[in-house]
Amino acid sequence: MKFLKFLIILVFIFNTAYSNENRSELINKISKNIRCLICQGQSVYDSNSDFALSVKLVIGKKIDQGDSEKEIYEFLEKKYGEWITYDPAFNKKTFILWTLPILLFLIGGAIIFRKVNVQK
Repeated sequence: MKFLKFLIILVFIFNTAYSNENRSELINKISKNIRCLICQGQSVYDSNSDFALSVKLVIGKKIDQGDSEKEIYEFLEKKYGEWITYDPAFNKKTFILWTLPILLFLIGGAIIFRKVNVQK
């Protein structure tokens, strides 16, 4: 009976340590993709501002409440706007943002192709 209690306690400790490790990894993953609104150009993960620390706490609280990664991003976007994420969604507002690099690549390739063929 003592062995069974010991085994249950051991499983509980291992499970808690494992879930805390996963929680920390998820907080770090999400905070690396969120902009710090105070430190322009830095992620929340890299920043030590009060805003970044509070966002990390909010992310941790949302994880504890059982929210998924997608739900946390949606919450932060609703609260601070789409600009807060480094990876904006593809929609009408971001259409040019996503298609402009492809268009520039194709136009540049066509110009280079024409220059090479004209010289031959």
